[in-house]
Amino acid sequence: MSSPVEPPLASLSLTHVYYNPNDHLSLLSAWLALLPQAMMVVYATTIFCTRELECLLMFAGQLSCELVNFVLKRVVREERPKLLHGKGYGMPSSHAQFSSYFFLYLTLLLLLRNLGGLRLPNWRRYFYVFAALIGSVSVAVSRIYLNYHTPKQVVVGYLAGLGWAMVWFIAVRIGREMKVAGRTGREWALWMGEYLWVRDRCLGEDLIVEGWEAAQVREKKKL
Repeated sequence: MSSPVEPPLASLSLTHVYYNPNDHLSLLSAWLALLPQAMMVVYATTIFCTRELECLLMFAGQLSCELVNFVLKRVVREERPKLLHGKGYGMPSSHAQFSSYFFLYLTLLLLLRNLGGLRLPNWRRYFYVFAALIGSVSVAVSRIYLNYHTPKQVVVGYLAGLGWAMVWFIAVRIGREMKVAGRTGREWALWMGEYLWVRDRCLGEDLIVEGWEAAQVREKKKL
């Protein structure tokens, strides 16, 4: 009696990165390649803990940016560099597009939308912008160093992320104020998210300071 044929196994390679163990920069690049996955955890944690509308909108833009990358790769159909163990198309780089969207959208929120309100000092705003810029560029360059993408694929991906961040930011600004059936987009979003305790306060307040002060008031009431 013949033994049953085993199906071929596949690898779930969300965190699988090839690097040169003898090269410290290669190891650093491998860790940088995992930043987008780490940022998804940050998104999920922030949204769950704060229920902030602006965080939800930024995350929705990030997901739509990934969808745009998915479509572009299958339209362009450009292969990755030859000396590569990975799979899939390489144009444009999804890592570069992900990181540049996050950098520019956060920058626009901090500098144009007053994220954190007046309590967030300017030096902290510019520090966050600078850190996001360094992080996004480092992630993009790491894809070239690890030979997962050509420089052209990374540059195109980075520009695509910047472009989508601008498009999404403008769309959110318009959608917030556009009236449909007597309500603005913001009012509809808060109404639909009422049972999930969605709120819209981070554009005018520093949530960390606000939460700390609220806790202090509660403690004083107990005394």
